[in-house]
Amino acid sequence: MLEPVTQVRSLEASGTRARRAGTPAATDELPDLLLIERARSGEERAIEALIRRYGRRMFRVARSVLPDEDAADLAVQDAYLAAFGDLNRYTPTGKFAAWLTRLAFNQARALRASARSGPLAAPRQLAPAPAPAGAAAEEMQERRALEHAIGGLPEVFRTVFVLRVVEGISGIETAASLGVHETTVRTRMYRAQRRLAPDVAHRVRVVPGFLDLTPERLDRIVKRVLAQLTHGSILTISASPP
Repeated sequence: MLEPVTQVRSLEASGTRARRAGTPAATDELPDLLLIERARSGEERAIEALIRRYGRRMFRVARSVLPDEDAADLAVQDAYLAAFGDLNRYTPTGKFAAWLTRLAFNQARALRASARSGPLAAPRQLAPAPAPAGAAAEEMQERRALEHAIGGLPEVFRTVFVLRVVEGISGIETAASLGVHETTVRTRMYRAQRRLAPDVAHRVRVVPGFLDLTPERLDRIVKRVLAQLTHGSILTISASPP
């Protein structure tokens, strides 16, 4: 169910506290719980550290639902805005990473549902990149072949496969991220593997950049989320299953 999210405290008002927090490198190395406490007070550096720490996982789970990278980008951005818009909804009884992943998963499903009733915003038109040659071309071809193979799985199998094999998280954390029982995760993983060629899991692990979040895309997500939090954006998204 959708629920209102309270307005985040102004990041600009906390600028002085953020400047006293130490160097960026030191902030990046802090544990989640300490970063969360600082983020609750509006410390921009702590929020950025958490966004960068879990951006790849959230992008991958969104891509397991949405075939378009720009749509997945939007799902991740909205999930972060929801999370940092009201961090009081997070309780430290479960992993923060799983809570964030579930937000991204639910937001991706919501975007997919909205696309059925009306088209999403058209993706940005970019100049075509020069075609790679040699080894880079072979890697791109392999990535596309793997995306096609995994994309042919039913979504419930595909999402589990991406989290368990591509992202490499445990069955317990995958279950928490998707809001299902661990037994369900094991069953879906088994059925996904039965539908794929035996070597797909190995190929996914060795091919560089598979379903990866590029540094440029991550930088854009960070910039947009921090800008909207600064202006007190309000979202309505829940970590509960839709």
